[in-house]
Amino acid sequence: MNPIAHKIPPQFGHFGTTDAAIDLPRARSETLPQQDAFEVVRTLKTAVWVYDIDNSRIVMANGSALRLWQAATEDDLKARDLKKGMSVTVKTRLEQYQRDFHERDCSFNELWTLYPNGVPTTEMVIYRGFRLHDGRMGMLCEVAGTAEYIPESIRSTEALLHTDVMIMLFAEDGKALYMNPAARNANQTSRHGFRRLFVDPEEHDDILLSVTELGQLRKVTQVRTEDGYSWYDLTVKSCSDAVTGDPAILVTAVDVSELKTARDKARYLADCDQLTGAYNRAYFTRMLDRLTVSEAHQDLALVYFDLDRFKQINDQFGHEAGDAVLCVTTERLQGLLGAEDLLARFGGDEFVVLLSGVPDEKILRDRITTIHKAIREPVLHGSSRFLVTCSMGGALIIDTSIDWSEHMKRADIALYDAKQDGRDKFSVFNAEMGRAASERFQIEQELKCALEEEQFTLYYQPRVDTVSGKVASVEALVRWVHPERGLVPPNNFIPICEETGMIEELGYFVMKRGCEQAMAWQKAGLDIGMSINVSPRQFLDKQLMENITKLSQHPDFPPGKIELEITETVLIGDHDLIAERLQQITDLGFKLAIDDFGTGYSNLAYISKFPLDCIKIDKSFVDQLPSSGPIVKLVQTLADQVGASTVAEGVETFEQVEILREIGCGQLQGYHYSRPLPVSDVVDRIHEIAVTAST
Repeated sequence: MNPIAHKIPPQFGHFGTTDAAIDLPRARSETLPQQDAFEVVRTLKTAVWVYDIDNSRIVMANGSALRLWQAATEDDLKARDLKKGMSVTVKTRLEQYQRDFHERDCSFNELWTLYPNGVPTTEMVIYRGFRLHDGRMGMLCEVAGTAEYIPESIRSTEALLHTDVMIMLFAEDGKALYMNPAARNANQTSRHGFRRLFVDPEEHDDILLSVTELGQLRKVTQVRTEDGYSWYDLTVKSCSDAVTGDPAILVTAVDVSELKTARDKARYLADCDQLTGAYNRAYFTRMLDRLTVSEAHQDLALVYFDLDRFKQINDQFGHEAGDAVLCVTTERLQGLLGAEDLLARFGGDEFVVLLSGVPDEKILRDRITTIHKAIREPVLHGSSRFLVTCSMGGALIIDTSIDWSEHMKRADIALYDAKQDGRDKFSVFNAEMGRAASERFQIEQELKCALEEEQFTLYYQPRVDTVSGKVASVEALVRWVHPERGLVPPNNFIPICEETGMIEELGYFVMKRGCEQAMAWQKAGLDIGMSINVSPRQFLDKQLMENITKLSQHPDFPPGKIELEITETVLIGDHDLIAERLQQITDLGFKLAIDDFGTGYSNLAYISKFPLDCIKIDKSFVDQLPSSGPIVKLVQTLADQVGASTVAEGVETFEQVEILREIGCGQLQGYHYSRPLPVSDVVDRIHEIAVTAST
């Protein structure tokens, strides 16, 4: 049974006092005992009852009320628990009545649908406050007349009662004329008018002006409620009060706080980097597009930077440590930047900053220096302490005739220049950098064409055995046969191939040609080894194992005669996984050598974990002989301990040869014996060296 379920506030209702049909003592001024006061009521034909709001029970009723409620006796009616089946909305509405009775001497005249024994009965009822015998506030209910049964009206009452949408009617002066239950629940008293709804008073004035001029307005804004400030979708319309005919304002408000929060979060997720909280590339680019370059003049500058060798932190200490470094870097930058500056993380360890208030290069250099010093401060993470450096490139916004993408490109060019200068530095873009970048871009395009047309060839440099004096092996070195510039040395194009990723394709070309030449020599009876370089990027390529497996399956493949040279940086990371891959390579019949040993990683504790056949002593140590002799001896001892041979690179003098032989170095390579030669000449040079060794 739902005893109180529907109400229709006539003409949107109002909160003024309504004259009652009988004159009983009011809630705040009752002087007669309840029973004595109610004896008069019992004689009336009008249905009257007293409702205990707190306990949801009728505590007194006259005969007409008993008939309305279909109760045999007053005790029967009192025994009914009317909260059974009562909706939350109705319960809230009754609590609103109770608060109003406490605060003001008022009554309500509303159309309600009652459910005596489950049968709907619609009546116009007057409600007043009524003090119960224990002082609690109850409600005196008096039927003012039976309403005509109009389904549409009753159903509209249901909608107004149960909807979560706030519906409010205000007089022209802002006084509240009507609030539905949802509005009353959010604004528990009706004393506050239209102006108090708004957090910002100026917004109230703007809305009122717009409604006056346009007749209506829709806006999402913050509204003041009993629980604080919430976001509502407001529809405000000018209308007339149906009771008085005076001008009025009708407000419909839908709570969109959750949607607003979700949208704000979605916007944040779309605009910001999730790890560091800095803006992301998409947002940064969008902001630049909105800011016309002509507005910038000479007040803005772009700074591009990334952290030097950041990958090593991730590889050696884990991604959690790397994330900590990125977050600390971002935090430091945000502490240095002004309100008009803009920081974005473009991905990985790459950041870009838009600086404001930078009219000239001197100020730009000062700003970059400050940022550079801040980033270089040690980063603490757990028990680890990281000394992080960065390379930075800056570009002033001077030429307003070009778009933002060109300015970004200039900052990137300056960053490249800083890296080429040895890292942990910064550069500011100039015209010379631009020309160099254009040339580099041209080379990139030509390299792509060169790979497609195989404009590369291999040169070979002999490695001489220190005991026999004969050539034991050769190192394959790639050259670019440019159709216009002729033979291009590797230092002019290998770094570009490394940076662009073309080294993977070029590396496979060199490996394939080198293996083919080694097999051809073996087949021709020339028993010498072949050494082929593998770049760090090529070593990490998933295609590497597939490529060398394919080469090793050739019927003429000479196991143990082809050596792959890797650099020390390849050994950084998960040593077990690296050792496993190296073992897979040796299992296919290849030998392994560390190139330029002593210039990079050089963690001797892990050398024994890897299946190495050869350690190549870097040219820088050979150049410093005899003073570097102890270091070379140490490398030789290490090689002996792990069962590897040694090759000294860059040997140019007879004195160096004698010292290296005395130390016990296995093979020597350098201009003292031969420059790198094309295949047509290197065989003759191999024979010449053999003849010299025999005499």
